[in-house]
Amino acid sequence: MKQTKAVLAVALATTLLCAAQTTWSAEGPPVAPVRPVTDTYFGVKVVDNYRYMENLTDPGVQTWMKGQASYSRKVLDAIPGRAALAQRIQALSSSDDRRFEFARRGDRVFYEVLTSGANLPKLAYRDGLQGEEHILVDPAKLAKDSAHHFALDWFSPSWDGRYVAYGVSEGGSEKSVLHVVDLKTGSELAESIDRASDSIVSWRKDNQSFFYLRYPKTGPDTPPSQTEYNAVTLLHVLGQHTDGEGDEAVFGRGVSANLDVPEGQGTYVLLSPDSPYAIAVANRNMDESPNSFYVVPVDQIHGASTPWQKLADPEDGITDVQAHGDRLYIQSEKGASRFKVVATSAVHPDLAHANVIVPEGKNVIDTFSIASDALYVSERAGARFELHRVSFDGKTDTNVELPFDGAISHVTTDRQLPGALFGLQSWVKSPREIAFDPASGKAVDTGMNPPAKTESSDIESHEEFATSYDGTLVPVSIIAKKGIKRDGSHPTIVFGYGSYGLSMDAFYRPAWQAWIDQGGIVAVSHMRGGGEYGDAWHRAGQKLTKTNTILDFMASAQYLIDEHYTQSKLLAANSASAGGIVMGGAITLNPGLFRVVLDDVGMSDTLRAETEPNGPPNVPEFGSTSTEDGFHGLYAMSGYDHVHDATPYPAIMFTTGANDPRVAPWHMMKMAARVQAASDSGRPVLLRIDYDAGHGMGSSVSQRSNQLADEWAFALWQMGEPAFQPKH
Repeated sequence: MKQTKAVLAVALATTLLCAAQTTWSAEGPPVAPVRPVTDTYFGVKVVDNYRYMENLTDPGVQTWMKGQASYSRKVLDAIPGRAALAQRIQALSSSDDRRFEFARRGDRVFYEVLTSGANLPKLAYRDGLQGEEHILVDPAKLAKDSAHHFALDWFSPSWDGRYVAYGVSEGGSEKSVLHVVDLKTGSELAESIDRASDSIVSWRKDNQSFFYLRYPKTGPDTPPSQTEYNAVTLLHVLGQHTDGEGDEAVFGRGVSANLDVPEGQGTYVLLSPDSPYAIAVANRNMDESPNSFYVVPVDQIHGASTPWQKLADPEDGITDVQAHGDRLYIQSEKGASRFKVVATSAVHPDLAHANVIVPEGKNVIDTFSIASDALYVSERAGARFELHRVSFDGKTDTNVELPFDGAISHVTTDRQLPGALFGLQSWVKSPREIAFDPASGKAVDTGMNPPAKTESSDIESHEEFATSYDGTLVPVSIIAKKGIKRDGSHPTIVFGYGSYGLSMDAFYRPAWQAWIDQGGIVAVSHMRGGGEYGDAWHRAGQKLTKTNTILDFMASAQYLIDEHYTQSKLLAANSASAGGIVMGGAITLNPGLFRVVLDDVGMSDTLRAETEPNGPPNVPEFGSTSTEDGFHGLYAMSGYDHVHDATPYPAIMFTTGANDPRVAPWHMMKMAARVQAASDSGRPVLLRIDYDAGHGMGSSVSQRSNQLADEWAFALWQMGEPAFQPKH
């Protein structure tokens, strides 16, 4: 949205006037002035009382934010059981070493490790699965003071395992700076390239150069919606242009006048050491939704003149392409809601006549990875996963026997080696790193992630189904102590997400024991909008059907009441990010269903989401106000626009990070201000702000533990738990 200088001048005057009238008292949070702005969308007038908060740099807005943060801190610190709960959560969360984000380069294995008692993960490697662990990068050593921290965002090793490109950012901002470390010398190279958030680094076979993603340089007049948009792919040679300035662009929107690359968040190039072909991706939201794909021989990549051949548009339903020799292996949802894997020639791609390697079946294909011997395909089979070893021609499909039922979090292969590494975990079993050897046909625990000390045989999980408003059965995972009585007495938190086709697969969270210790129950709702049942399940909770996601979540909560696990006065809702849409519905559609709502870095004002830095990439998922259908879908899902005055809303905690690049902090700020003004229940509505955090990525263990302690102590206080009642 373009703004004239006159409009900006009026906006500035308005926010300065707001600053002059902002009030704060020790008895309550600072009151936000109401300065209504009215927009008309296709004949519908929508009033926004707090539009001025979108200017986060305004002194008055900053004063209000600090007042809200201070008030929330004062309230939370006064809850008696909060400090002990924080210690318990911290102890549970940091009692074991954890290794994740694996990459293989021959016998050398790279990964991130969070050691017992540490606050942040480090980059590490070992030679051989049982080799000695070596630390390459410790971001904790980059911090200059205790008020700020750095985090490792991503890493990519060269094919020979000598170099590792990696990104670090400050304060949870995800604003990565690219660096390179040399394992042979143990030293850092001169490379320091900013604007490398989300960077996908693909090394060339020379192991001296790579393609990487970089966001455009912005200026004072760059609209927020363009600051994290249309990143391009560049070629970098080690030791040349060490700050990235002067690196040649090879792919992206605007790079070549002869190639129409669609708008989107980022573009990147994928290479394989066993193929002479490169795959380029124009990714609308840096996710696994259908995107645009291109192919070209690697030796023909020459800057803007590269003759990229388009393989697919988003309408073709392709979510992943991997090159192997002169073949392209493709994961597609075209005509296959639960996905299929097909193959075609890289020389003359023909999607219409591609060979089916893995047909659509009863399971949902989650991902596939290519090793020297076969494809390894991870499939979601209800609440559990299966791993299949599939020959390159698709004629042989062998089911790999897993050590236990659970969810496969990743499949890691090396094109130079047979077999696969994969992560396996469940709601009650901590992550294990498993190695499958095709020679023996066995999947064996590597021991790289031993069973957590926090695992308990006293805790169990099971899967049940709630019935939504239209008769749809919605899976609900329930985690609690064994033999828990269904007497309605248990404090219960219901989690859910339901966007982008992402599934809430089983994952182990040791901190949940602190809630279960209180006699509590953890429930996870697998609503429409997620990917539990494939693409159709996703599309049934998207855009104009997004209200299905909200209603499925509420049906899951009602099921827990109807089955006597809990009751409304002991029920909390919790979600984050796009799950803020669900939390907004939980607050506004039936304010009496939940006693507590915990809304973390949530999207609440969906009508304005397009204007924020990460707004445009989300249009394919949620819609745009530029179309009438888009407006109606966004208006229906906007919690902010459905808050009504004089309504008894539940106790609510909104949380945000001041450096959030994914959901602008003003979503939670505007929602908090609106509900604080509207609620007449007398229950607290808090806005918790972490000034050294972003969207949660890169937050330290202590940050996460303190946030959980704040939220759970707040919930238990409002649920009437005696040990959490402040003294008056």
